[in-house]
Amino acid sequence: MLGRSWILLLLILPWTFLLGRGGLGTPGFALADDVDVAEGEDEEEIQVESEPETTPETEDSVIPTGEETEEEEEAQLKPSPDADTFFLFTKPSRATLELPAGRDVQFLVGFTNKGEKEFVLETMDASFRYSMDFSFYIQNFTTLSYNRPVKPKQQVTLYYSFYTSESFSARPFGLTVNLLYRDVDGNQYLDAVFNETVSIIEIDEGLDGETFFLYLFLAAFGVLLLVGGQHFLATYLVWKPMQKPKIEMGTQNANDVDYDWLPKNTLNELNKSPRRSPRLRKLKRGTGSGED
Repeated sequence: MLGRSWILLLLILPWTFLLGRGGLGTPGFALADDVDVAEGEDEEEIQVESEPETTPETEDSVIPTGEETEEEEEAQLKPSPDADTFFLFTKPSRATLELPAGRDVQFLVGFTNKGEKEFVLETMDASFRYSMDFSFYIQNFTTLSYNRPVKPKQQVTLYYSFYTSESFSARPFGLTVNLLYRDVDGNQYLDAVFNETVSIIEIDEGLDGETFFLYLFLAAFGVLLLVGGQHFLATYLVWKPMQKPKIEMGTQNANDVDYDWLPKNTLNELNKSPRRSPRLRKLKRGTGSGED
């Protein structure tokens, strides 16, 4: 009996404890609800903070750079139908698409006003561009300002020049020359008077510094070879001219004999007696011995 009563008591006490707490206004359940609500508010706050700030600009909007704006302006502006232009290279003088490296390039641009409105030629510029893509700039040259008015039915010629660097030699480039002008109403026009591919070449001059020193070196080398050859011949190959043997012919002319060393008495006797050559004396002696 005591064992069963302890078992029942153990089963009843937990239930009474739970029912007693629920009868006090169920603070446990209320606290649980408050915790859930607080956790939900924290989650909402975290979500709001993690959202990025929105801007009126779209994500795909890009701020255009200076080059892009220039390209857009060039693409928008077109030449006027009431104007004609022509292009002419003056240096080099020949009509060619080959420009010399390290030299000045000069050309003329003619403008003819065919309309009834006056035009004002504002600026002209030139640039080297990549030959495969003319939108890629290699070098920009000076932009010249003219502000030259052109009345209807008139023609004006403009002058422009630029310098080609030697580092651009043996390479093709796209040469673009743009003429910017406007009419009296303020409408802007742009005409690409020249827009073709040119080649930068090296000019072969008659005699440059390298060629001069090359010729000078070859001349000095030739002189050195001549001097060395002469010294070799004089040292190792001694050349002596062949001399004919000398033959004693005797005294054929008596006048060639020098008698100054003889005493005067002897000279007087020789002068008195007839002179005979040694040969005649020998012959006379020979004949006399035969007769004897």
